[in-house]
Order: sequence, then structure tokens, then C-alpha cells
Amino acid sequence: MRIGIIGAGHIGGTAAKLFARAGHDVAVSNSREPGSLDPLVSSIGPRAKATTPADAATFGDVVLLAIPYRKMDQLPPAERFAGKIVVDAMNPYSAAGRVTDLGESTSSEEVAKRLPGSRVVKAFNTMGWKTLETGGRSSSKDRLAVFVAGDDAAAKATVAKLIEEIGFAALDTGSLRDGGRRQQPGSPIYGRPMTASEGSEILRRRP
Repeated sequence: MRIGIIGAGHIGGTAAKLFARAGHDVAVSNSREPGSLDPLVSSIGPRAKATTPADAATFGDVVLLAIPYRKMDQLPPAERFAGKIVVDAMNPYSAAGRVTDLGESTSSEEVAKRLPGSRVVKAFNTMGWKTLETGGRSSSKDRLAVFVAGDDAAAKATVAKLIEEIGFAALDTGSLRDGGRRQQPGSPIYGRPMTASEGSEILRRRP
């Protein structure tokens, strides 16, 4: 699969390494010029290349958004994402580190509004990058959970397969609205490693 990654910081860069290790081709990008990513691309190997954000969006069958949510205005034009599976790993923090009040909406719903025609899946936003880097397991027993939410069942299934391929267990929290709210900062599943069984138990207790 071809995976475009917009934002090559801790989460984006780590995900790029894991996806390439699992056999996928990745195009990584950041807010600077592609040459700034030469060290990252060299560390990943021949399955990676550095591009602009717009070209990463065009390249990917799946496009991971791993930039600060407050910089969402810097995303490429919406038409670049049409028909793509867009994985939203962003959390709605302000520059001061506070959670932005989105009223009745969730951050992924706002992404879906900005990128009409894309297939948005919320994932990779509840786990710290160090856990993502080191927590994958080859055995299917007691894998750590990566939570997914979305309104497109096929898109969620594709993202879940990617999660399984890099050594984690995908747990479905529901729709972009309800499931996305379950994954927000401050929720019981946010910000701490947990196994799939632990995550499932929390989701059962909190509908």
C-alpha cells in the first residue's frame, strides 16, 4: 500500500518507519522542504521518500495527518484528498497546550468538513510516540490497543489491518462523532498504554 504522511515529527516519523518495515511504501512530508527529511528517509530505507505535503496526499492510498491540529489550515487543498482514506492522528490542542473547545463537534468531524470526499478515520491519537515506537508485538497475545473511529466501515477495516501489521490491536470506538469523542484528550482511553483486553473493558463500561 502507498501511505502519505503529512507531519514527520514523533508520531508521523515513527509511523513511517513502522509502515515501511511492514512492507508499505511511504512518502513523508513536513512544513519545510523535502531535503530536511533526508536523515529520516535514510533511516527508513528504500521504501521511503520525502515529498511536499501536497505530493504526499496525492501519493497515498492512505494519508496520515500528524501535524498539530491548530495548523490544519496548512493542509493541502481538499481535492488532493478526494477518495483517500485520511487517518487523523491530531488532537485539538492550542499553542498553549490546552484542549480547544469544539462545542458539540469533535476534531475528526472538523477534519471531515475540511476534506469533503475523503474517508476520515480517527487513529493513532491516543498513544504516545515512544509506545508506538517500541510497543508493537509479533505475537497476537496481549497486544497494545490502537483505537479507531469512523463512519466508513471499509476505511476503518483498512486502517485496522495496517495497525495489526505493525504489531498492535485495533479497537473500534464507533463513529467519528461518538467514537471520536471517546478518543479525545481526557477520556479514559487517552494517553496511557493498555492492552486490547483492557481497552475493550473500558469501552464496555463507558458506552
